[in-house]
Amino acid sequence: MSPARNASAADGPYVALLRAINVGGRNVVAMARLRELLTELGYGAVRTHLQSGNALFMADGTPPELVEEELERGLVDELGVAVKVLVRTRAELERVVAANPLLDVAGDHKRLLVTFLSRAPDQALASELAPADFEPDVFALGEREIYAWYPDGVRATRLSNAFWERRFQVVATGRNWNTVTRLLEMMRE
Repeated sequence: MSPARNASAADGPYVALLRAINVGGRNVVAMARLRELLTELGYGAVRTHLQSGNALFMADGTPPELVEEELERGLVDELGVAVKVLVRTRAELERVVAANPLLDVAGDHKRLLVTFLSRAPDQALASELAPADFEPDVFALGEREIYAWYPDGVRATRLSNAFWERRFQVVATGRNWNTVTRLLEMMRE
């Protein structure tokens, strides 16, 4: 484990988004244990939201990429769970929320998703996508995220995390709009 950090309000908060945990009985991680792990790694004021791998915490200015690596390694070493982790700062999440181009399109925010990506999508590959091929689903690319409205629900779409991962050779994890905005509220508390 890493040495303890002295976290303060100026050092965060960060949100860690774990990919594909507690889904269909696979990659089971209790949120209490996730909070303990983050604390053991030296992060402070650790909280979780829902059972889908959303953890908020304070850091000592550690770059998000390093936090991702530390948490992924800790999940394997301490819990035996190998999953990818994406970390965003409050400023990044504020940008994501402010930039959503689909708010006027989406009637049900449970079906409006933000898919967070490990890096920016390749614009050349993105330009090859014909939006009409995916109707009734609607999507828009952001900086390191994809906004998508799935009127028939996420189970009916071809625009899954796996689709985006194959397309752009990235790690992708999605959260519905209600979860994204609640995470931001929690980061502001």
